[in-house]
Amino acid sequence: MEYKNIRVKKENGIVVITINREKVLNALNAEVIAELQDFFRASWADDSIRCVIITGAGKAFVAGADIGELAACNVRAGVKTSMLGLYLMKTIENFPRPVIAAVNGFALGGGCELAMACDIRLASEKAKFGQPEVNLGLIPGYGGTQRLSRLVGRGKAKEMIFSGNMIDAAEAHRIGLVDEVYPVDELMNRAMELAKTIASKAPVAVSVAKECINRGLDINLCAGCDFEKTSFGTIFDTKDAKEGMAAFLEKRKAEFKGE
Repeated sequence: MEYKNIRVKKENGIVVITINREKVLNALNAEVIAELQDFFRASWADDSIRCVIITGAGKAFVAGADIGELAACNVRAGVKTSMLGLYLMKTIENFPRPVIAAVNGFALGGGCELAMACDIRLASEKAKFGQPEVNLGLIPGYGGTQRLSRLVGRGKAKEMIFSGNMIDAAEAHRIGLVDEVYPVDELMNRAMELAKTIASKAPVAVSVAKECINRGLDINLCAGCDFEKTSFGTIFDTKDAKEGMAAFLEKRKAEFKGE
């Protein structure tokens, strides 16, 4: 499908999505959210996809929501806007394959929330992060008050959200908001290297591991371990598990089919 606001490129099981509204620093408007939602929902059952990378065109990842749209909201429209954004973030978070955020520049407001919905966050040295909604008299609406505290801790999340201040990539890495920081010209190559490594592994195992991690964050440790136990047992019935163990014993490279 052709999109107006995002570019989608697929090669060897890896999809790179580039948010392409460079003139407005890739601000998330209703169209961008709808196009991203359409891609992920349409790709949900596409087993040829092994990993997805999201990045932004130009000097921004996503510099926030579209303030022109938000300024026209009343209470009802505000709730709907938040609902659509939250739905997208949850779709990305629960997508059966890993999603990597390659944060090339500004990731503010909705952009920071988009990055946090991804499984892994890689940043360039020029990346900036923040939840500056209070500067507009607003609060984060796409999950920022919830995911940020889970990633960096309650105190640091409150500091960032209450102050509206931006932090640089080094600080984001220090507090655990991003996983790795690279020079600008190395970011996409490093993201592709990681995506290729993930794509080479057993896709069913990767998908089930993602589900176990995500579910475990929302339940207590005992319940999480119970879910892992069931998932661990179930995966022995997959062809990939049989192939992986056979390849190990036969000292050869495994050929995973995603079955």
